[in-house]
Amino acid sequence: MFLADFFSLYYLSIFVKKKITVYPEISIKDYTYILPEEKIAKYPLPNREDSKILIFKESKVQESKFSNLDELLPENSLLVINDTKVVPARLFFRKESGAHIEIFCLEPHFPFEYNVSFAATESCSWICIIGNSKKWKDGFIYFDTNGHVSLDEYALKARLINKIEDKSIVEFSWSGGIPFSELMEKCGKVPIPPYLNREAEDSDTERYQTLYAKNRGSVAAPTAGLHFSENVLNNIKKKGIDINSICLHVGAGTFLPVKSEFIRNHNMHYEPFTISRDLIIKLINRGGKKVISVGTTSTRCLESLYYLGIHCIENGNPTQVTQWEPYEREYKYTTTEALSAILDWMDRNNRDHIDTKTGIIIVPTFRFRIVDILITNFHQPNSTLLLLIAAFVGDYWKEIYEYALNNDFRFLSYGDSSILFRPSV
Repeated sequence: MFLADFFSLYYLSIFVKKKITVYPEISIKDYTYILPEEKIAKYPLPNREDSKILIFKESKVQESKFSNLDELLPENSLLVINDTKVVPARLFFRKESGAHIEIFCLEPHFPFEYNVSFAATESCSWICIIGNSKKWKDGFIYFDTNGHVSLDEYALKARLINKIEDKSIVEFSWSGGIPFSELMEKCGKVPIPPYLNREAEDSDTERYQTLYAKNRGSVAAPTAGLHFSENVLNNIKKKGIDINSICLHVGAGTFLPVKSEFIRNHNMHYEPFTISRDLIIKLINRGGKKVISVGTTSTRCLESLYYLGIHCIENGNPTQVTQWEPYEREYKYTTTEALSAILDWMDRNNRDHIDTKTGIIIVPTFRFRIVDILITNFHQPNSTLLLLIAAFVGDYWKEIYEYALNNDFRFLSYGDSSILFRPSV
């Protein structure tokens, strides 16, 4: 670097106070593997808990049944699950010309709160992805009842309001006085992952949903939770493990592979999440208890807490966590200080939970501050989820995935599971 360039950069950072992100130099080709089509589970097993589970602990790989999960978890630990609920977000409409239009609802636009939008009884607008969009420029299109006369009374129609890059804002209106959530249940289809290469079936309505799903909003399931049965949950409780819920609504971006050569050029999607005051207190006072995260969604949510705490310390309020925030600088605050700052903000504002969004990306060089143990499925090549696994276990991810490929593990959403113990640093 020339001397003039150095001083230009120096003064820019001092006087303009511009944050200079040191992007991890990661080539996606170093974090991929060959996934044969036959390894992808197209359907779930008849019983949720019958799936296999790979165990990575103390640099060793073993396997067991998911039904034995309680035996694998440390006593007096905190288990965190994501209680989001998948909505039947795929709606099929027909133009007067006969052209079919698929509208994939991603998140509410107006009203922007999920609960309020789902409760709407006449109209609401959503941010959507539109299939066959070239066939729809303007005007109303009507829901294709496909011969189901009972759906005619709702006269569901859609109007294109605006386009934002690759997404569109669509206004829905209907009759009958039923809430939009009920209308979705009657008219929509479950948005199963595209890599299953099949249409959603009736069985997916139940199985592409965790047993503890509660809060509507996701367009993809937090798949690590699909293995939990009532038996498994009861055995975990009997062991004295504290089960806690967070809610992160999973967006369609979870399906997107990394298409850029280097990860610094990949734009991460934002997802809304909610965490309770009670869980913040438990994390502050956990002492030596291990935090077990069920799924990558729970992990992104939990690890975002530290940066929300930094917002509270330095700016007074928590705002959404940006993609490269963890890599912008060295942070001097402890995890307890950050979490305590969130709690102080909640107490000052009389809040029993915190609602915000995270666009955090977790890749190698990321410093984990909360999660000790991760329960997760096996993820696609060239994905941010695989990079998260590599960040969590280091280069051992190659050994883990090689073992799974060579020992008849089933991959992706309906596939088998793994429990990963973070190596000691």
